[in-house]
Parts: sequence; structure tokens; C-alpha cells
Amino acid sequence: MSDRIPMTRAGYEKIKAELDHLHTVELPKILERIAVARSEGDLSENAEYQYSQESRLLMEAKIRDLQDKLSRASFLDPSQISTDSVSFGGTVTVKDLVFDDTEEFTLVGAGEEDPNNGKINVSSPLAQGLIGKKVGDRVEIAVPQGMLKFEILGIRVD
Repeated sequence: MSDRIPMTRAGYEKIKAELDHLHTVELPKILERIAVARSEGDLSENAEYQYSQESRLLMEAKIRDLQDKLSRASFLDPSQISTDSVSFGGTVTVKDLVFDDTEEFTLVGAGEEDPNNGKINVSSPLAQGLIGKKVGDRVEIAVPQGMLKFEILGIRVD
């Protein structure tokens, strides 16, 4: 995987902090549980040992995933964000043509997504459907829940 992952410096720092927490807090807890379970004898019938080993493998996979994201990070230069069209780092105001209400979405990178607060990952179907659109454009976006229909009302950079 050599694809770059767009993110802001804040998103990068958030992932880095999570990775540090997993390395320094969570993984040592799991390794301690493995050591305690190992000291109890027969490992073939030791459920705690088996569970702890599975937890270790899952934790190590998550750590590798976060390390991969950090290694492929491509940082956003805020001064390069245009308000001419929807792009990574920008906030778009849309009118939902089905429900006749207004919504705002900020296109963010890995580690910053927060759908409850309108921050959507730039690689999501919704964001991909909005990228490149201009004020006044109408767009239909296929998402897993169905078809979304929007009119672009505004684009800004915060």
C-alpha cells in the first residue's frame, strides 16, 4: 500500500497519541495477563492464556494499522485550500433536497472523523461525492443507506 493518506497535523498527532497509548499502556497490560496466565500451568486448557494471546494479536494488528497510517500521511497545507470547490480541509454547507434542511460537513483526514459533529473522512462515499463540486451544484450521492440529494450552498475554510 503506497497510497498517501491525507490528514491534518492535528489528525496525525491524534493517531500518534493513540499509538503511544497502545504501546505504553494497553499492550503491557495484555503482556502481563499472558505472563500471569502462563504461570498457572497447562496452556492448552488455559482460557485466560488463549484469550490474552488473541488480545495481543488484535492489539498488534491495530498498532501495525496505525503505524501504516502514520507512515503514509500526507499533510494538508491550510493556505492551499480553495473555496472555489469542495476539497479536503474545507467545510461545505448543503441543502438536503429530500428533507429540505441544511447540513454542514468538514472533510477531514484519518483520525479526525467525527460524524456526529459533521466531520467526515475525505475517503468516505459522501465526501467523495462532494469533492470538486461548486456552489449552486446539485449532486446525487450513492451511500450504503441509499441516495442522498444535495445542493451546495457554501464552501469555506475555517
